[in-house]
Amino acid sequence: MMNETKLIGTFFKPRQKAIEKYATQAEVIQDKVLRNLLTKAERTEWGMKHNFQHIKSYQNFQQHVPVQTYEEIKEYVDRMRHGEKNVLWPGEVKWYAKSSGTTNDKSKFIPVTKDGLRTVHYAGGRDAVALYLQQNPISRIFSGNALILGGSHAPNYNLKNSLVGDLSAILIENINPLANLVRIPEKRIALLSDFEEKMEKIARKAMNKNITNISGVPSWMLAVLKRVIELKGTDNLAEVWPNLEMFFHGGVAFTPYREQYKQLIRSDKMHYMETYNASEGFFGLQNDPFDPAMLLMIDYGVFYEFLPMDEFDSPNPHVVPLTGVEVGKNYAMLISTTCGLWRYMIGDTVKFTSKDPYKFIISGRTKHFINAFGEELMVDNAEQGLARACNATGAQVSEYSAAPVFMDTDAKCRHQWLIEFAVMPDSLEKFSKVLDATLQEINSDYEAKRHKDITLQSLEIVVARPNLFHDWLKDKGKLGGQHKVPRLSNSRDYIEEMLSLNHRL
Repeated sequence: MMNETKLIGTFFKPRQKAIEKYATQAEVIQDKVLRNLLTKAERTEWGMKHNFQHIKSYQNFQQHVPVQTYEEIKEYVDRMRHGEKNVLWPGEVKWYAKSSGTTNDKSKFIPVTKDGLRTVHYAGGRDAVALYLQQNPISRIFSGNALILGGSHAPNYNLKNSLVGDLSAILIENINPLANLVRIPEKRIALLSDFEEKMEKIARKAMNKNITNISGVPSWMLAVLKRVIELKGTDNLAEVWPNLEMFFHGGVAFTPYREQYKQLIRSDKMHYMETYNASEGFFGLQNDPFDPAMLLMIDYGVFYEFLPMDEFDSPNPHVVPLTGVEVGKNYAMLISTTCGLWRYMIGDTVKFTSKDPYKFIISGRTKHFINAFGEELMVDNAEQGLARACNATGAQVSEYSAAPVFMDTDAKCRHQWLIEFAVMPDSLEKFSKVLDATLQEINSDYEAKRHKDITLQSLEIVVARPNLFHDWLKDKGKLGGQHKVPRLSNSRDYIEEMLSLNHRL
């Protein structure tokens, strides 16, 4: 029988070769990206305001263009959404990704240009397949269907053919028609706005298909897969889809979900690949299944810069290009892209694990960390601590969020963790101790504040009822798509809302 995947795989060979150059030509590649961006946008309003025409080096670029947050570009984006052309990027921009990286009420509308779709977003999807086939030459991924979970979109200010919504919905709307031949579900279902209705329809549509690969956010995909096995009356998804071999996942860290997926899909042919695809762009791919770090994709339409987190509040932080980063150091990531973002602070923090090629992990968010007492607890620390506590107690974590308790009635300060378990630990006390000890081991600031319980007392764990986080997101109108639970917060706003729902049935 013909192996379609082997035949199609030959088309990915040139990309596999090009990616190998990342290890030796990073500086040259990134310089070329920056030059192309500046040349393309020099006649835009932004380009003329910041003298793009006269920028001849990275140092010039730093001098002429200030670091941006969404607040600084919001006015420009709103004008673009009303139809103005040549503002941040040449031409008219029709699509806007409604960013859901945070769960507050303020939404960010990120421009998604035609150039950005081609050189960033779809490039990432192509390379995910290219790297997977390189790792798995006997793959049969193209012998069946791909289950792709996405969000929804709506008209943008009623402008013709202009859309605003989840990035995944914009990608589905603009995807090559050939991809629709193998994708499940069809666009009509994929773009439904009601996640619970969509989940039911996708599960029923996919349950009798030959699904070979799945793509989506782990938390939302899990809900769909559980419904599939429920409908099929089994406890092993490999019995429903015997040819399933790959999950391309992103949006949230996979660590809390890994064991649940292993139990749900009991197959020795199953593979997993972490992807870093955000509303603002596609930035990283896991190119080694045994290494959780991702390869930074450096030849897309994205120029990268990095702001050291220990200088985050400094009036003049020492921002560096890719070649200036240090391994093991936390950085806020800045991007300039073919979607018209310039030195834009995306809000994620990264930590590099190697420089030849450049590989990294997402260590947290510039806003989602706990530093109430100088402990600088990042999401990466939390994930490692929870993983070790789960291993020590047989537990599985579904969702979690943590925040500081600044001072209780006994004048004690601590971190409070609200955790929803898929499998309860054999001892909650042991789970708590292992988590606390691991955080002290991997974070010297946390360890110093925990010393003799002087600043921080032992952490507290509150067990969340089943579906608490689902209900909290539903109450906020944020089910499905790329919406995320805030893992760590410096304030108690989120956790107080969650705690108030914890006793509601």
